[in-house]
Amino acid sequence: MSTAAAAPVRSLRAGTVLADLLPASGSVAASRARDIALVVGGAALTGLAAQLSVPVPGSPVPVSGQTFAALLVGTALGARRGFLALALYAVAGMAGVPWFAQASSGYGMPSFGYVLGMLLASTVVGALARRGADRSVLRTAGAMVLGSAIVYAVGVPYLALATGMTLGQAVAAGLTPFLIGDALKAALAMGVLPTAWKLLDRKG
Repeated sequence: MSTAAAAPVRSLRAGTVLADLLPASGSVAASRARDIALVVGGAALTGLAAQLSVPVPGSPVPVSGQTFAALLVGTALGARRGFLALALYAVAGMAGVPWFAQASSGYGMPSFGYVLGMLLASTVVGALARRGADRSVLRTAGAMVLGSAIVYAVGVPYLALATGMTLGQAVAAGLTPFLIGDALKAALAMGVLPTAWKLLDRKG
């Protein structure tokens, strides 16, 4: 009996992300309302995390929590909802909501490329999470590293174009100072996400 009862739980979680396990009624309207709440909440979380920022001497890009939040949102919500959450974050910030790093807004700042990179990265890590990338320490580490690389792949060239820096200067100002912090964020995700799945499996 116990094996038969546990099997539906495991099959339900195959191909799911953490947000899929949140309770909701079976109606389409309720499911859509939940998705809207998750998208808005993901955007708000990213905006709040962005305010945890520290200026970097010699760089127009501060150290902040928004990249970690964006990757966490994408992983927890999945590709579609993660994309929509970061799209809402980007569009609202462009429209004047002061929730980019250091309470900034608009699209003229040199660091805006990182916001665009986070939009893409959240989608990619969300797709990987559907394939179980957040359920073990090593796979979570790989997803976080790939997501961070995508953010820099967009953000650093944008920084060079926006400031007139050479690509080497942009790397020195917009990538190198953040590597240690990114390693710490990846380590945090490696602990949080697989642990969340283990706890859910025990409850299941």
